[in-house]
Amino acid sequence: MLVSILVSFIVGGLICVCGQLIIDVFKQTPAFMLSLFVVIGSILDGLGLYEPFIDFAGAGATVPIMSFGNALVHGALEEAEQSGIIGVIIGMFQLTSAGITSAIVFGMIGALLFKPKS
Repeated sequence: MLVSILVSFIVGGLICVCGQLIIDVFKQTPAFMLSLFVVIGSILDGLGLYEPFIDFAGAGATVPIMSFGNALVHGALEEAEQSGIIGVIIGMFQLTSAGITSAIVFGMIGALLFKPKS
């Protein structure tokens, strides 16, 4: 179990280091880096490579933003097999709705509880 935790920590950290290098070295915005990581996660899932990556890295692969792209494509492909082309849209929303809803609700609570600085 300790080795699994260590691998997760190292892989997640390396993903974060790559993101920071994209921002610092290539002078890109955080929005660009986040979008790039979502696309990379989507491509890796479409090629069938993200599940083995999750098996190896555990939380190191599921916590970073790359897993959001993985979830979008994974849900779309699963639902497309069952419902056809309309399943692509349904599948994306089914798998990601809990995370998106949580972000909206907690963002709203934060906005109500705290005042922004001027």
